[in-house]
Amino acid sequence: MPLTILVADDDFATRLSINDYLEILGYSVIAAENGKEALGLVEEFQPHLIVTDITMPEMDGYEFVRRVRTRPAFRLLPVIFLTERTSTEERIRGYQMGCDNFLAKPFELSELGVVIRSLLDRYALIAQAPSRSPEPESMPTEGRSRVKGKGELDFSAQKSETGDSLRDSSASRASPAPSSPMLTQREREVLDHLTQGLSNVQIGDRLHLSPRTVEKHVSSLFRKTDSSNRAELVRFAMEHHLVGNW
Repeated sequence: MPLTILVADDDFATRLSINDYLEILGYSVIAAENGKEALGLVEEFQPHLIVTDITMPEMDGYEFVRRVRTRPAFRLLPVIFLTERTSTEERIRGYQMGCDNFLAKPFELSELGVVIRSLLDRYALIAQAPSRSPEPESMPTEGRSRVKGKGELDFSAQKSETGDSLRDSSASRASPAPSSPMLTQREREVLDHLTQGLSNVQIGDRLHLSPRTVEKHVSSLFRKTDSSNRAELVRFAMEHHLVGNW
């Protein structure tokens, strides 16, 4: 299952560029335009990592991260600040709030991708650090912390639905395909238009939704169908007869 990354930024162009880049890398992305909205998405989707701006309306990045850190389940959740505030004082405040890394705007998407991978790898080791019952000697050592290609890293300690992260890749490939997910009426409508090759903006125009709302529904579809990109989502929809039957 692809890892979920929450992107919070009040600039639509920034959110869109990060969203597209991370989806190319194989991540599932959910987005918010302010800290208040992002806080609700953290509770709903339980992302594996947060990328957030600092200067946002309603609730800024500092307060957003501070509130996230008050939840015991998210105290180790990796957080990256994207900001134009690069002074030492701002950085110190960010680290005190609980961020793990700063990237100054403007930034290179490739650098963001490397930072995300580094934090996810480190978090995987931390999540697996607590003592567990002894494993059989035949269990391969590399099976204990397995990083798949394109961001597919299992965090079994955080999300039970990801399954046993100690299964080897051949066993994962042999597992049966997931059953048809339970989709809302709106998700089915978005999926139906998505299979026609329409963009988020075009889908929004037809369903009278904002591109950001469509973006949320698409991210939810990725999560429910265990898809990492639109091509996989369309293939899943066709194989499970999810379009044209509602």
